[in-house]
Amino acid sequence: MTWDITGMAAVANIGASPKEIFAALCAGQESRAPLRAFDPGKYRARFAYEIDDRPAGGGDIPRRATRWLTTVVRQAAADAGLGEDLSQIPVLVGTTMREQRSLELWWRENTDVTLEELHFGTALKDAFGASTTYTFANACSATLYALGLATDMIDLGMADTVVVAGTDAATESGFGTLDRVQNDIPDALRPFDTTHKGMLMGEGATAVVVQRTGTERGPVHARVRGVSMNCDAHHATAPDPDGITRAVKDAYRRAGVRAQDIDLVMLHGSGTPLNDVTEASVLNRIFHGVRPGPRMTAIKAMTGHTLGGSGLLSLQMAVLAMKEGTVPPVLGLTDPIPEATQLGLVQGAPVSGDLAIAQIDAFGFGGINAVAIVDASP
Repeated sequence: MTWDITGMAAVANIGASPKEIFAALCAGQESRAPLRAFDPGKYRARFAYEIDDRPAGGGDIPRRATRWLTTVVRQAAADAGLGEDLSQIPVLVGTTMREQRSLELWWRENTDVTLEELHFGTALKDAFGASTTYTFANACSATLYALGLATDMIDLGMADTVVVAGTDAATESGFGTLDRVQNDIPDALRPFDTTHKGMLMGEGATAVVVQRTGTERGPVHARVRGVSMNCDAHHATAPDPDGITRAVKDAYRRAGVRAQDIDLVMLHGSGTPLNDVTEASVLNRIFHGVRPGPRMTAIKAMTGHTLGGSGLLSLQMAVLAMKEGTVPPVLGLTDPIPEATQLGLVQGAPVSGDLAIAQIDAFGFGGINAVAIVDASP
């Protein structure tokens, strides 16, 4: 069975729509900027991939993640021809930090934030009348988990249409934790390059409308073939190659595809040495003997790590890559790590080709793994 993607929307540091973000990725312009959310003097890392919507005079404001969420849900619903009444449509939100930044501002600066405003469901009900909302805090795999749950809901007859979304704003507690636990401090996020030193935070939100085939009101952007998820609980931060391998193979089984059918892989590509080595090693085994093999790219080199929404943002970029027949490069990739030299990583400039089936990877802390397979709509 397949499920139609009929609406898409996204916002990130490099654009306010999926098309803008994709165009920026293809242009390959450096997008990191000096940290603005909080005092960089307290931390070793000095850069992030933030959305520039804070007051011109400096400082931070609450509820940014919620504002982006309602924006992308509204735009995705409009793209699918649904309008703004979502009272009968479930909305599933994947996130890592929820509205933790607002809570930090309340604690540190006595910013006016109510308990209700910390829950995404409150804003979704106020904006769209949404009566069925669920928030999943599944680390970096959150939105692909939510996508898998959406397909299950449709399969089980619980809904014909589901909105899947994700959102995260940079938090000082999260930024500070990364600053302490990473041995080296990156000045840029450089997936699979020998100069990679670790992860830098990004910000953004993303949403798609998923529908039972035959119920769509407009064009179909792409089709979800299958979503796999597992939690191997191998280690708090270190990825487990066996858990990731199981997730990839289960996604193929669910989608009814083989490794040789994959034309494009949207890599998790977090830029941390251990994650990059593990993901590259797994994919070398998965695609061993497959020639020429799929093209591969990693968008976090330009968006930063957008946390809970990163998987779904990569999925939207895969959809546009298939539509345009173009794969954007991995920014800054000039000297791939040994484990990645045999992979079809796109370097330097976009590449063109026929792309019909894409794999999207998302691997989070705690062994929370998810892989989605999508194909271009007819």
